[in-house]
Amino acid sequence: MIKIFTTGGTIDKVYFDAKSEYMVGAPQINSILTESLFQPAYEVEEVLQKDSLEITDDDRKLIRSRIEADDSSQILITHGTDTMVETARALKGISGKVIVLVGSLSPARFKGSDAEFNIGFAMGALQSLPFGVYIAMNGRIFLPEDVRKNRAANRFENLDN
Repeated sequence: MIKIFTTGGTIDKVYFDAKSEYMVGAPQINSILTESLFQPAYEVEEVLQKDSLEITDDDRKLIRSRIEADDSSQILITHGTDTMVETARALKGISGKVIVLVGSLSPARFKGSDAEFNIGFAMGALQSLPFGVYIAMNGRIFLPEDVRKNRAANRFENLDN
């Protein structure tokens, strides 16, 4: 069974008119997978509900401990893109598991969001990759030690780009 840990981030953000700001809402992955007719068995567990800029080293330790304690060898983590690389690096060294982090550059609730594509791509990658930690964004698989978020170009890319 695939285990999905949610941590918040843009993928789960909602717009509150009264406040004129985005806030992290309920995880969107269940509805995305249901609407996509995803077939493999999975279970979702909410770990955090934070913007990734608010994720701390203690939060990363919590994410790591949840992964280490889980029996699944296939782990998907929904995460905000601003600090996704730092969290992926903090998960290095967990053995016997394929761990894929995924997020989106616009909220899943928005028409034209990259969330659905990224999640579908990440789920396929999760079932195909060897044990290790990966980031699945923009139709590419990245290793945590070799990736950065290019904010100006609004994409993830290898460090040598």
